[in-house]
Amino acid sequence: MDDLTKSAFLNRPDLHVETEGEFAGWRTWTRDHYESHNGPFWHRMEDDGSVRCAFRVEKKHLNGMRNVHGGCFMTFADYCLFAFATPMLQGPGVTVSFGCEFIDGAREGELVEGTGEVMRAGGSMIFLRGVLKSGERSLFTFSGTIKRVKWKPPAKAGAVAT
Repeated sequence: MDDLTKSAFLNRPDLHVETEGEFAGWRTWTRDHYESHNGPFWHRMEDDGSVRCAFRVEKKHLNGMRNVHGGCFMTFADYCLFAFATPMLQGPGVTVSFGCEFIDGAREGELVEGTGEVMRAGGSMIFLRGVLKSGERSLFTFSGTIKRVKWKPPAKAGAVAT
């Protein structure tokens, strides 16, 4: 793994590295309040340079049938897209396309892990795919496209868009 890949993965101002418990040494981002509220979701870079993401299913992740809610899988998969893309992204991005297939459910207490790959990284778009599993059991497959964007400060309330 080259220095650029390492620095892109480690150098974000909102990066939090867990120091205790099951996810000690894993990373998460604190800037996305939606993900923070619905997670916690975690990621780490493996020795081979691949990125692994994970979360432990809690009661708040469940639907009325006591399986992980489909929206939770989708939110976690979107988190995974950005974790997988981090070494290439080099700045902010937005999801412009997302597709998925629900294969099986996960229950409270299970560890859900996401692995995937960048299929192609161009000048402005990054194409990715991945799978969520619990142990060897596939739960959810997904693909998505991230567009690199330049950060713009939010417009003031009542301002006219130009």
